[in-house]
Amino acid sequence: MNFEVWVPEKTVKLLIAGEERAMERGDDGWWRLSADAAPGTDYAYVLPDAPSPLPDPRSPWQPEGVHGPSRVYDHSAFEWTDQAWTGRQLPGSVLYELHIGTFTPAGTFDAAIEKLDHLVELGVDLVELLPVNAFNGEYNWGYDGVCWYAPHEPYGGPDGLKRFVDAAHARGLGVVLDVVYNHFGPSGAYAPMFAPYLSKHGSNPWGDSINLDGPLSDEVRRYIADNVLMWLRDYHVDGLRLDAVHALTDHSAINLLEQLAVEVESLSAHVGRPLSLIAESDLNDPKLITPREAGGFGLNAQWDDDVHHALHTLLTGERQGYYGDFGSLDCLQTVLEGAYFHANTWSSFRQRRHGRPVNRSSVPGHRFVAFLQNHDQIGNRAVGDRLSALLSPGLLKVGATLLLTAPFTPMLFMGEEWAASSPWQFFTSHPEPELAAAVRNGRRSEFASHGWASDDVPDPQDPATFERSKLDWNEPGKPGHAEILDLYKRLIALRHSRSDLSDPWLDKVEVWHGDQFVVIRRGGTVVAANLAPVAQTVSLRSTPSKVLLATEQGVVLQRDRVELPPESAVIVAAR
Repeated sequence: MNFEVWVPEKTVKLLIAGEERAMERGDDGWWRLSADAAPGTDYAYVLPDAPSPLPDPRSPWQPEGVHGPSRVYDHSAFEWTDQAWTGRQLPGSVLYELHIGTFTPAGTFDAAIEKLDHLVELGVDLVELLPVNAFNGEYNWGYDGVCWYAPHEPYGGPDGLKRFVDAAHARGLGVVLDVVYNHFGPSGAYAPMFAPYLSKHGSNPWGDSINLDGPLSDEVRRYIADNVLMWLRDYHVDGLRLDAVHALTDHSAINLLEQLAVEVESLSAHVGRPLSLIAESDLNDPKLITPREAGGFGLNAQWDDDVHHALHTLLTGERQGYYGDFGSLDCLQTVLEGAYFHANTWSSFRQRRHGRPVNRSSVPGHRFVAFLQNHDQIGNRAVGDRLSALLSPGLLKVGATLLLTAPFTPMLFMGEEWAASSPWQFFTSHPEPELAAAVRNGRRSEFASHGWASDDVPDPQDPATFERSKLDWNEPGKPGHAEILDLYKRLIALRHSRSDLSDPWLDKVEVWHGDQFVVIRRGGTVVAANLAPVAQTVSLRSTPSKVLLATEQGVVLQRDRVELPPESAVIVAAR
């Protein structure tokens, strides 16, 4: 086997079979050595300034955790059964976000496979996994990863992830993987000891910035790009969600995101299936998803927090923090018709103008991933409470209807489809006492400034916080939960069956509203929602021919209007 490691400014030796072996340095700063090493062989690298041998920065397998040795892994040895898989494109799809550790009681890839049939019956198309690359400790959200090339061993390691992807493909489900390239986690981040992976010019809220445009940054960019290609090629993943790309500092003429889009497009042509890159960004800048031919970066989609904020504030009445500008029906109309609420407009939270308008006739709605709930918007609340803890069943149904009939790519968060009662809280398992205390105290201090008593904020390090966040799979069939699950199934099926509801063009969306109702017309399909606690008669501005779906009984169609029960929604076919 050929061992290779990039160490441009110091010497390095390979430790294998208990023996330190000299390596040969190339002019490119890469050290190489050919050695007999079968799959399953442990190895590490010895640096002159490191107190102990270190894992490979590109380690494919860390069976003893991020501080242990790396292990040789043969990607070609896995027996895939998805040869007939032709992929799943993002346009027209419904995403489902889940965390492997809390999706099932066992918290493993193999246990998650057992629940894939539930997702098939639900009707979703793409399963989005929160980060699974190796991090220190047994469990956390996944955003503290340090071994970017190695799937987390407690979840099932490399073969476990491949089994999950293979099983998903067998059921017609695509897989999107959340990846983090804006920082390394706080424990076990040894890559910067090998080479200048970190920038000398600043940090972001989660750690030191990655060196994307400084000296020797070409190889750092290659480190990221090769990781992207590995997940898509070697693990057969169908797309990646790029975490917080606004925290990637890159002043290069060719931005890293554009570079990734080019390379992924080439790989897609090679493997013969669609591959998607989805950015998380708070910049409200459509340049990310504008095609390269038009001067953009050419990513396939981006998360749209403004849609979430508009829906959440309208339904819950919350207005604190960054929710301050949201909450009106005018706001909802703006995001449904134009994707962003802040589009070069004043943001009171930021105290400046924010965002850039979307060209409604050239940027399709499917390039915006919209959601009522996600891991951040639940887990970053003090007690991790879901919408099911905040809203009446009627308003839960109204929210689901508005999301799944909007002109965007909808995404559900695990358990949302049955109004799960379990919270999803912020949990960590840092073994270092100092780091554990810092996380615990930081969390409590953060929410103390918002008026929360420290005892009310769950301890991230308490195993009970993690256990509380696991889904209860006894709930979907119980009263109250089963009704919500049935609605989600019907909404997704209707979205898939009505071409009007999958039409991505924002300039075809027409929205009007009163004080407590909103109507959305998309071609021959009209959605009317009553947010009031009393019945309302709502103008449809067209003649309804039949009810396609109603969230409550008692809907009455009239000549050009509909009578809606309290806190209800209806979808009608209209002339």
